[in-house]
Amino acid sequence: MALQLGGSEPEAMAQCAKLGEAWGYDEINLNVGCPSDRVQSGRFGACLMLTPELVADCVKAMRDQVAIDVTVKHRIGVDDQDSYQALCDFVGKVSDAGCETFIVHARKAWLQGLSPKENREIPPLHYETVHQLKRDFPDLQIIINGGITTLEQVEQNLKQVDGVMIGREAYNNPWILSQADSLIYGSERSPASRHQIIESMIPYIDQELSAGTPINRITRHILGLFQGLPGAKKWRRMLSEEAHKAGADSGLILRAAAQVIE
Repeated sequence: MALQLGGSEPEAMAQCAKLGEAWGYDEINLNVGCPSDRVQSGRFGACLMLTPELVADCVKAMRDQVAIDVTVKHRIGVDDQDSYQALCDFVGKVSDAGCETFIVHARKAWLQGLSPKENREIPPLHYETVHQLKRDFPDLQIIINGGITTLEQVEQNLKQVDGVMIGREAYNNPWILSQADSLIYGSERSPASRHQIIESMIPYIDQELSAGTPINRITRHILGLFQGLPGAKKWRRMLSEEAHKAGADSGLILRAAAQVIE
C-alpha cells in the first residue's frame, strides 16, 4: 500500500513521508506526473520533470527519514522537453538520490492547452520508450503505466519491464483484476464470483454505516463491478439513484446485485 505525495519542498516532503511510514504505508511515492493547472500552481506534478535536481533533493530528504521505499511516478516528457536524453537525465539524477523504482506513464504531458483528461488521452503512448528505459537502466525497477486495459497487455509488457500499473481501468472495471493472481502470479485458486465479492463486503459496509459513513461513499466505487453483464445498467442505476436516500443500507447493494445475471 503506497502513499502518494505531491509537493516540492524537501523538508515538508520528508515530514510527510515520516508520517506515512508511521501510519503503516509500505511505500512513499512522489507525484511527478499530474498535469493539472492546480497542481502546477503548487509546484508539484509533471512540471517537476523540468527540475530534476529538485526532485532528487525531495527524494533524498524522504529517503533520509524513512526506511520504506521512496518511488517516483512520472511522464516520459513535458511540453517540448520530451527527448529520450532528457528522460534519461531525469531518471539518472533522481536514481542517484536513492530512488530505485520509477513508475512511468508512457505519455508526455502538455502543461498548457490540454485538460488533465485530455492529457490522459491525446498525447500518444510510447511503450517502447519505457522498454528502452529498462534496457538502459537494468538495475532500476521500471514499471509501465498508461492505457493498459487487459491482462494480455500486462503479460506482453512484463517481458520488457519489471511491473505494470493498471490505473483507471482498475477503477472503471475492477473485474479485470480477477484473473491476475492466476495469470500473472501462478495461483491455482479460483477467483470469487462478483456476487460472492458483494456478499463478502456486507460486514464491512455495515460496520462503516454504523460508524456514520454514508453508503454512497462506498457504492460510488463499485459501480463498474458488473460491467458488460446483463443487468449491469440496472445495478448502476439503483445504486446511483437510491444510495443517497435516507435509510439506505447494505440491503440496497444486495437488491441491486440481484438484478445482474453473472
